[in-house]
Amino acid sequence: MQVLVHPQFDPVAIDLSRIGLPIAVHWYGLTYLVAFALFLWLARVRVAQPPFAAAGWTKRDVEDLLFYGVLGVVIGGRLGYVLFYKPGYYAAHPLEALAVWKGGMAFHGGLLGAIGAMMLFARLRHRSWLEVTDLVAPCVPTGLAAGRIGNFINGELWGRPADPSLPWAMVFPQSGTAVPRHPSQLYQFALEGLLLFLLLWLYARKPRPIGQVSGAFLVGYGVLRFVVEYFREPDSFLGLQALGLSRGQWLCVPMVLIGIALMVWASRRNPQT
Repeated sequence: MQVLVHPQFDPVAIDLSRIGLPIAVHWYGLTYLVAFALFLWLARVRVAQPPFAAAGWTKRDVEDLLFYGVLGVVIGGRLGYVLFYKPGYYAAHPLEALAVWKGGMAFHGGLLGAIGAMMLFARLRHRSWLEVTDLVAPCVPTGLAAGRIGNFINGELWGRPADPSLPWAMVFPQSGTAVPRHPSQLYQFALEGLLLFLLLWLYARKPRPIGQVSGAFLVGYGVLRFVVEYFREPDSFLGLQALGLSRGQWLCVPMVLIGIALMVWASRRNPQT
């Protein structure tokens, strides 16, 4: 059986240097634009639903919320990578922490940054923080899905070695080996992206206690990411850690526990939406 090989996409989607302009648009950047556009559309649908419409949410609020969210994700994602994955290196090279163009973002850091941005937004708009996160939570997974497509196009964050008989096992030349691997980026696209979106969107359609949708996101993402990490190659500079788990899996554990606690707290403290 012939094993699939990663197509080796050109990371540059649009190169305007051919017409004299020093501009190159990368596929990964386009996936970010798709992620933001999907969030904007879905959040506008959310604010039109009765609970949010009755609370005075508008489309302008969604646009402002996107601005805060983008800043939180970018700043938090970079800081998360620096602190969670390479603290020793960046302690010795602090100025390189600012070199975001060299790559290096962490989802869990981006999540913390987004949470901080939502807290700031809620404070400035005199709204409940959990009301804001409940609005946002079902709109996030499609953006995650878009980002994983960007990872696949770039041929990065590949999976662990797979049985060559697996029909979709794939060789990633970027890994420096000819070993067939799991295309874990596509697993994450399907699970953390599409499946999580479907589950959360359906769950959030019914009235829920404030905070419960946010808790469901934390639990859903944490569990699905934990599972997918078994197929994703750990970072070479970290490897597997205690109990044979990756750093990503260990970061998912508190995420799931906090999500469960939040769902229980929300149902007991505020049984009415």
